[in-house]
Amino acid sequence: SFGAFAVEPVSSTQAQDLNKIGVVSAEGATTLDGLEAKLAAKAEAAGATGYSITSANTNNKLSGTAVIYK
Repeated sequence: SFGAFAVEPVSSTQAQDLNKIGVVSAEGATTLDGLEAKLAAKAEAAGATGYSITSANTNNKLSGTAVIYK
């Protein structure tokens, strides 16, 4: 399902070769896949080519953050 996005998750090793361009956050997801999809969509909207999820939290709904790269 993530193939629909132009951005791809990146490993910490891959991130070393990319430029960090910011951080995105999302909330209200009901699954980890849903949270990742929301973060990927926000990363794409910000012009990123890659992202790395840095946190995920739950309090009935999931929220999280991701560093974005280009």
